[in-house]
Amino acid sequence: MDETFAQSDNPEKADFYRRIDDDNLYPVWEAVKEMITKGPQTDAQPHLWRFDDIRPFVVESGGLVSGEDAERRTLMLENPAMRGKRCITEALYSGLQCIMPGEIAEPHRHTPSALRMVIESETGYTSVNGERCAMAPGDLILNPSWTWHGHGHDGPGPHISMTCLDVPLVRFLGPVFAEPWTGNTVFPDGNPEGDSHARFGANMLPMDHAPTAPTSPIFRYPYSETRDALLRLAEVDSHQDPSHGVKMEYINPETAGPVLPTLSAFMQLMPAGFCGQTHCTTAAWVYHAVEGQGRTIIGDATFEWGPRDIFVVPAWYPHRHETDTQSFLYSFSDKGVHQKLGLYRELRGEEADALIS
Repeated sequence: MDETFAQSDNPEKADFYRRIDDDNLYPVWEAVKEMITKGPQTDAQPHLWRFDDIRPFVVESGGLVSGEDAERRTLMLENPAMRGKRCITEALYSGLQCIMPGEIAEPHRHTPSALRMVIESETGYTSVNGERCAMAPGDLILNPSWTWHGHGHDGPGPHISMTCLDVPLVRFLGPVFAEPWTGNTVFPDGNPEGDSHARFGANMLPMDHAPTAPTSPIFRYPYSETRDALLRLAEVDSHQDPSHGVKMEYINPETAGPVLPTLSAFMQLMPAGFCGQTHCTTAAWVYHAVEGQGRTIIGDATFEWGPRDIFVVPAWYPHRHETDTQSFLYSFSDKGVHQKLGLYRELRGEEADALIS
């Protein structure tokens, strides 16, 4: 018998509940309050990982796990309230992957989609469907669903990237598939390096081009270009967002939508002394400080962050940012999924502040 079978002080109801339990039935009237709540619910809790504290463990893993297993040499960032569930929020996964000098993380493909934010790299590179591209700190790298992708590193020190995947969401839906590369070459053959950026990275599309996939055709969004775009916008935009400063979304140039159907990615610039307005959303957010120093107040807790630190804001948690120096914050989110399904909601200012009490 299900240990969670319905209880009742009414003998007639209690007998009914016991009899239907054997047929795997449950009375919805006894569960509706936990199923449909007045506001969004999450098991995740806010948390911050200080990069300088955890980096030694990431590098140490390079001596514990062989090069042949480098594609799996990742330390997951598990939400402290959801240990063992292999996720940072209900729908999102994140981890720190380490590739040591001279190693190759052999190509594979899988149905979950992935984002990769480069934290440390000297001459690191990736290959997506055979097209090679460099990886430099602050770059956003896409590994779309069911595309062959592998990575290599020729530099003297470790390559460290923050991986961001929709594994929990895809696992919940069911269609998790993976396949290793078994070709005769180290990486699949593909377009020459720089092809995708040349075709799609200038706010233009080749004439008569027709999209063939729901994902962005660009595999690398260089930080140098992202940073410059934010700085230029900050110079001309006198009405910056009161919660975010200057915040821009990485987009699919074919659709102007999120880079991946299930994962949205953003970069924001906040000037020194920025004191943001409180906001909350139904989406969850994972932040990485590319540059700068400040703090984020999440609910009634304050999280001080500096360069390369990572922190998570679960769904519907009121939060606001403050900066001590000019700061660039990368973030990824399941916002795009919420928007596609018509579920996205957002509160700002006093309405968001009211949730803290």
